[in-house]
Amino acid sequence: MKKLLIGFLSLILSIAVIAEEKKNEKSSVAADDASVALSGTVLDSTSGELLVGVEVTLEGTGSKTYTDFDGQFYFKGVQPGEYKLVTNYISYKNCSETLKVDPGKNEVNIKLENSN
Repeated sequence: MKKLLIGFLSLILSIAVIAEEKKNEKSSVAADDASVALSGTVLDSTSGELLVGVEVTLEGTGSKTYTDFDGQFYFKGVQPGEYKLVTNYISYKNCSETLKVDPGKNEVNIKLENSN
């Protein structure tokens, strides 16, 4: 009788744990669906030259990336809302731009001014 009771309780506990994992999995998928991608290009304001290695930060999120060889940057998993995008590059003035991220297309072009 004790073995039967222990077996039954183990079964109930296992079902509860599996149900909780499924619930967490569904909420995780829903959170991923709500996030969007943000991308853009950084250029020299005078020449239009693509700038490589520019530090691009989404202020307040801890997210930071750098432009690639095509002057492009990319953030994934960004929640919709308003953000301050900050760029930092040697020999150029820092640029700060407030933008609204929504589930649609989120691309931004940034033109940096030479500090000389």
